[in-house]
Order: sequence, then C-alpha cells, then structure tokens
Amino acid sequence: MRLVPLAISLLALVGASMPSFAEWKVLVADEGVNVAGKYIVATPKAGWNSSSARPSDYGERWTRDGLALNELTFFAAIPDGGTLYHASDGTNQTLPKFRSTMQPTEIVELFENSNRILLNSSVFSVEAIEPAKLGAHDGVRFAYSYAAQDEGLTRKGEGVAAIVEGKLYLVNFIAPEIHYFDRDIDEVRQLFATLQLRSPKTSKSR
Repeated sequence: MRLVPLAISLLALVGASMPSFAEWKVLVADEGVNVAGKYIVATPKAGWNSSSARPSDYGERWTRDGLALNELTFFAAIPDGGTLYHASDGTNQTLPKFRSTMQPTEIVELFENSNRILLNSSVFSVEAIEPAKLGAHDGVRFAYSYAAQDEGLTRKGEGVAAIVEGKLYLVNFIAPEIHYFDRDIDEVRQLFATLQLRSPKTSKSR
C-alpha cells in the first residue's frame, strides 16, 4: 500500500505551518457545531473529527480518515490584509492577502496561489468556477486538482467562498482522486448547502 508514505509526505507539506501535535475531537453526527470560532454553524454526518491544530487564526480543519486522505477546511471572517494560512517556516514567499474588493475569480486565485506556495508545487489546476451560494450569501464555487511536489498522487478539491460584510468566508474539501474524493464529495456538498454563516458583528455579541 502506497498510501501510508504518501500520507506522511503530504502531512509534512500541508502541516508545516501547524503545531507538531494536535488534539482531535469526535464530532456528534447530525448536530450543529460552531466552526472557526462562532462564525459558521455546520452539521456533520457520522465519522468526522475536528483538529485543535488550525491552519490559521481564521480556520479549522476536519477529517474522517486522516488529513492526507480527506480534509475539510473552514475559513471564516478573514479581514482585509489577512491570509488563508499561517506561513510555513520552509517558505521564503509571502502569502497573498485577502482584499474585501476582490471579485469571485480573484478569490479563487487567492486560494490557488496560497496553496501553490505552501505545497511548493506548480502542478495546480483550477478546472471549474461558477456562481454559488454559501449560506444565504452569493459567492463562488470552484473545483481543482493538484499533485504535491515529489508525490505521484493526484488530489481533487472543491470549495465555496463568499464575502460577508467585507470579510472572507471559504470552505474547502480535498481528497485523493482515487476512491476518497468520489466517496465523500456528495456528502460534503450537502454539508456546504446547509452551512449557516454568522456575520462578524453578530458573532462578537454571542
């Protein structure tokens, strides 16, 4: 089985900006949970776990079988000048910053360029962009694929993003093209469709 070394190599890449350890919490199925602070309410199906190691001050990661096999990431209320991820210690490039005036295609470019830098990979292809809803807000859906540096496995991803009161909300799912993406994507789309977004002003009062 080649998935084990692949999993280790991917975690070394995408986890470079995270602490060297993480605590995991089993999420209760069919029960709403606050995600990425109190800015998003999500209702997972059985089997998902949340990590205490966050990709940034604005993000949260879930997985079902391990981050290298399926990763569901939520980003909420990223302000002007904020980045999607913490910068990796191993990169000498500055991560692109969010601007509240961004158009939908520019949000997708922000996501793409951030991941290219962290993954140190030029093999990243955005394959579809279309209008979509995130919660009750107009936004953009995008699909993509990539192969990490020195790894022979293609991964597929799908995300939805929207700007709410000048701040960026983005949810994203990624998994190996073989088996895991197709197994989980329908369930993930249902989860995306039922997300509730809270405005920054409302969340601060809770």
